[in-house]
Amino acid sequence: MALTPSTMLPLGTKAPDFTLLDTVTSKPVSLQQIQGEKGTVVFFLCNHCPYVKHVNAELVRVCNDYRVTGFGFVAISSNDAEAYPQDNPQKMWETARKENYPFPYLYDETQEVAKAYQAACTPDIFLFDSDLKLIYRGQLDNSRPGNGIPVNGRDLREALDNVLNNNPQREDQKPSMGCNIKWKD
Repeated sequence: MALTPSTMLPLGTKAPDFTLLDTVTSKPVSLQQIQGEKGTVVFFLCNHCPYVKHVNAELVRVCNDYRVTGFGFVAISSNDAEAYPQDNPQKMWETARKENYPFPYLYDETQEVAKAYQAACTPDIFLFDSDLKLIYRGQLDNSRPGNGIPVNGRDLREALDNVLNNNPQREDQKPSMGCNIKWKD
């Protein structure tokens, strides 16, 4: 496990398009299908990462709290499932069921979507506005496994509230930190 920060894709970047298999429904899901009226949140996750396990419950709470206000949510796993079988689609389905993911959990087998988003770690979080322009990227909050800070989703919740209240986003957005995405050779 290599502790890796997110790359901090430039603000204003248009959300790269995708259509990927949802491991829960076994149906393809596109960016347009999950796009929210107010904005869209894209999580890059994986099953085995201790950083993702640490925040899973809060990711679910944030989605449940904000999807009713007009935000769309989706999670994507881009890890090499051959080298890391615990991240294969069947295990993704099991994780989504166990964690009660209220969002689609998509498998990026070719890793093209992760590359398009410049995703680097799990979790890696992106918030796009109603026009699919990037307005927030980075950490969920300051909590990390073992640091004693409670998981509360403060940074992402603030960004979502800023959209709802027509407030500008913070300029000092902090990168997420987690396991590196397991790239194919």
